[in-house]
Amino acid sequence: MIAGLILIPFIIGIAALLLKNISKYLLFAGAVFHALLTIFCWFKQPLPMLGGWLGIDSVGMLFLSITSLLFFVVSIYSLSYLEDESEEEKADILGVPSKSLFVACQLFFLSAMTLVITSQHLVVMWIAIEATTLASAPLIFFHRNPRSLEATWKYLLICSVGVALALLGNFFLGISASTNNKQISLVLNDLLSNASQLDPEWLKAAFILIVVGYGTKMGLAPLHTWLPDAHSESPSPVSALLSGALLNCAFLGIFRIYQICNKAGMTTLTSDVLIAFGLFSLAVSAIFILGQNDYKRLLAYSSVEHMGLLALGIGFGASGVFGSMLHTLNHSITKATLFLLAGVILLNYRSKKINEVRGILFNSKSLGILWLLGFLSISGSPPFGIFVSELTIIKAGFEQGRHIIAIITLVLLSFIFIGMATAFLNMTNGKTPTEKPLKLKPAMIYPPVVLLICSLILGFYIPLPLKEIIKNIANY
Repeated sequence: MIAGLILIPFIIGIAALLLKNISKYLLFAGAVFHALLTIFCWFKQPLPMLGGWLGIDSVGMLFLSITSLLFFVVSIYSLSYLEDESEEEKADILGVPSKSLFVACQLFFLSAMTLVITSQHLVVMWIAIEATTLASAPLIFFHRNPRSLEATWKYLLICSVGVALALLGNFFLGISASTNNKQISLVLNDLLSNASQLDPEWLKAAFILIVVGYGTKMGLAPLHTWLPDAHSESPSPVSALLSGALLNCAFLGIFRIYQICNKAGMTTLTSDVLIAFGLFSLAVSAIFILGQNDYKRLLAYSSVEHMGLLALGIGFGASGVFGSMLHTLNHSITKATLFLLAGVILLNYRSKKINEVRGILFNSKSLGILWLLGFLSISGSPPFGIFVSELTIIKAGFEQGRHIIAIITLVLLSFIFIGMATAFLNMTNGKTPTEKPLKLKPAMIYPPVVLLICSLILGFYIPLPLKEIIKNIANY
């Protein structure tokens, strides 16, 4: 089962390079196979593979479901999105049409993210996270202009430095596991079972390096500088996957070392470090969201904000972990919705500038309403799911006695709300007719509608299986 989840998208990706005429349909086929296997995993937990190096635990099941859902929705969206790209983007690259390469890299990206999620060996996870960088870089460069080239290089260089620091952290973790003439393997269950035997000083160093390293890939400030460029210059379906799925993979890497350190009795260190990163990320995103004039960069800085909230949540302890895991799902759904809608706006208005996009509601009531609903969801307004998860995280802060931090968080969220409300309302209001009627293809509208409905449902009701799996994560 696990082998199929990893290998089927990879094999179909190779087929997309060879069968150029049907490559976009292969993207959908890969998404369907992956989704069906993921659904099957809910009914029958797959057996571990390779001596426990690969497996799916509760947190892996949650992240796998998020990734599979988003990829399935994005694959439907991409069928129409690729048809609307300009002719200059259809040129071959090394004899392969750029759109075939785009499809193949998306499938390789899915395979690599699945390997991250199913990795129980921390070095295998590191390899998989590096693979996500290599698979997604060509996707960021899809438009092949100077801005996308700069974004791609920035992404590769900054994330590679971060991943290198994480590798050093894994080395230190290996040293901490070599105690009392006994070598503890770097498989998660072995590390958790023997956490009390790990060398505390080397473990502290490993934690700091892994948080900084994977925090770079996750988009925690001040390590986030690649993220606004990459999200802004990528095709919209890629931006949806980067923000909704890739950032979660880096967060999972941080959560794994957090689990180990807490089992080793280092709760104070882990909490303080993660809360510091979380609070700083919120502050940086608030500064850059206020007055932002590029709506895709606005959404990118919103991702920095929500990654900060995830770090705050797990820093607040068990109830905060529950809120963070629920927030991971809510943020992924909503942010993917907004990036997909941003793609529709960009294809119609041909501009990413907020001050050049006016009267969306006047030109298309359906698109304008969806854009406003997406804003309400991502800003944590009731009755959407993000309201519930943000409230859970902030409540956990008060319960832990961190009242000042919780209040500062509320203040920063208020500033972010003001900045985003200004941008979204300016884009939707007014009577500014476009030169041509807006093109709203069903395959590009229905996916964000479905995701918004999911976000709305999660604001009222968390399905019992989902609630149980998040409780298992929080009570590890």
